[in-house]
Amino acid sequence: MMRSLFSGVAGLKTHQTKMDVIGNNIANVNTTAFKSSSIVFSELMSQTTQRASGANATTGTGGTNARQIGLGVKSGAINVNITGQGSSQSTGNPFDIMITGDNFFVVNNGTENFFTRDGSFYVDGAGNLAMTSTGYNVMGWQVDDETGDIKQDTVAALRIMSAVNMTYPPEATTQAVMDGIIDKNDKDVTSKNGKVVNLNFFDALGYAYTAKFVFRKSDSPEDSGGVNNYSLELDRILDSTGKVVYSASEEGAANIFGTAGNSQNIAGKLTIDTKNYSWDTTNTKQLKDKDGNIIADLATIVDGSGNMLDRDAETTLTTGTPPEPLTVQNQLDAIAKAYGYEGSTDDFLNLLYTPVSQDAAGADVVHPQITVEQMLLNLANGTNTTTNPDQAHFPTDVTSFETSGRRFDGTIVAFDGKTGKFAGIQGQETVTTAVMNLSALGGNFSNITVDLSGLGMYDNKGTSTAAATSGDEEGLGMGRRLGDMIGVSIQQDGRIYASYDNGMTRLLGQIATAAFANASGLQKSGDNLYSATLNSGEFDGIGVNVTANGGYMSTGQLEMSNVDLSAEFTEMITTQRGFQANSRIITVSDTLLEELTNLKR
Repeated sequence: MMRSLFSGVAGLKTHQTKMDVIGNNIANVNTTAFKSSSIVFSELMSQTTQRASGANATTGTGGTNARQIGLGVKSGAINVNITGQGSSQSTGNPFDIMITGDNFFVVNNGTENFFTRDGSFYVDGAGNLAMTSTGYNVMGWQVDDETGDIKQDTVAALRIMSAVNMTYPPEATTQAVMDGIIDKNDKDVTSKNGKVVNLNFFDALGYAYTAKFVFRKSDSPEDSGGVNNYSLELDRILDSTGKVVYSASEEGAANIFGTAGNSQNIAGKLTIDTKNYSWDTTNTKQLKDKDGNIIADLATIVDGSGNMLDRDAETTLTTGTPPEPLTVQNQLDAIAKAYGYEGSTDDFLNLLYTPVSQDAAGADVVHPQITVEQMLLNLANGTNTTTNPDQAHFPTDVTSFETSGRRFDGTIVAFDGKTGKFAGIQGQETVTTAVMNLSALGGNFSNITVDLSGLGMYDNKGTSTAAATSGDEEGLGMGRRLGDMIGVSIQQDGRIYASYDNGMTRLLGQIATAAFANASGLQKSGDNLYSATLNSGEFDGIGVNVTANGGYMSTGQLEMSNVDLSAEFTEMITTQRGFQANSRIITVSDTLLEELTNLKR
């Protein structure tokens, strides 16, 4: 009877242990990434009252089995369903991460690595990715400075919000593409001001600038080879405030795009506004307004050697009194305005005039083209057919005369007259790029190579769509301003990327995971953490990529507990009945003992 009492006690204790396991499972039904446990019973031990015997051939008797009396039950093992995947819970927090698969996050308390399935993370005050519950640092791999890719070395804390990572450095633009359609019937392209195409770019410090290019069509676009030529010029460069940092028309400005001194065939006629302006009939070097005021005197714009003075030089008229002091530039502006080129003085001065004189026999002699600027200079110096028939350097009547083209600094863009396709620049079919030599301006600029091969000349109902963008066809060399971090994203393989408001992204690191040969051998350390044991296998300090075993990470989600309440309640019922039955063993055994003691009255 004493044996049955002790068996009943052992049963009570063991079932109480099972109830403790069940209670713990139910208590953690809402614990993030909790793994349920189950208990396995095993027989405690047995008392052998008679050993087994074999058959006796001499006597002809058979063998007998051993006689054993069991002495109770014990806990054989408590197993953790550590590989059972919990359901996902959506949180919307980008730093909440769920692992699908058998791997574990690696976290560190400063001295020791732990392992967890709880992916509830946040960024602490030092910028490290850490557990929200314990503050332990999430471990991972860093970015190799040389390759820019992940270096799978010993895991370290992931400091994703460092001062360096909060911004993305600026970069100067080095490549650009100009593409779209040039329609030869576009009024902008055929006008004297041309079709403006803007290119936005950056210097090395991330400051933004706008380069203004101008397309102009030749009046006789098709040459003998059936090629249509257009001029492309860099007019000016503006900074982000609208301030002009470069102007091709500025006196002494260096040519920084294409070839200097290109000529373009544009037939036209320059006629003075006779209602408001006139050249003095007695002194053809003086231009007067309608009130008779001298607004330009060519004799004053040249020095003693016959060269043009600096445009900022103030001049004194030979006769008459101007309304205000005049510089050489003032006088040239006035002349350009009189011919309808107000605000486009340099365009006016770069128009080409073809001098024609007669030889002794009265035949026309065509001289090389000269610019209107040179013509005015020659007019100021008095160089004309009156002194030498071979020097017809200005027309007989300067109030109205024909022009044959214009001179410009830039490049000649050609299109095939039959197909409309791009046909090279500067007369070379294989050349497709032109360079903005911005380094000549100093500062933090870099030269920009502009690819023009994407242009085409087609009928687009009189509208040109030519546009310029920074960067090549693959987006390289586009430049950028300084970027501020605007977001962080975590990929399925644990790679962490930062995005910046200048359109760039940067790899910040990768979350490492640990895999164990026997994950059930891990030891619980509280706070949803596990520690490695001899039976789980050691952590090598490096870890594995979560995708190596077919797993992946999902952001904005957490793994829920894998406790099955229906199973736990069922186990609770059987445990209760088992406990109840064992208690009855004790009660009945006690009754038997009572009857024994009652034998003696």
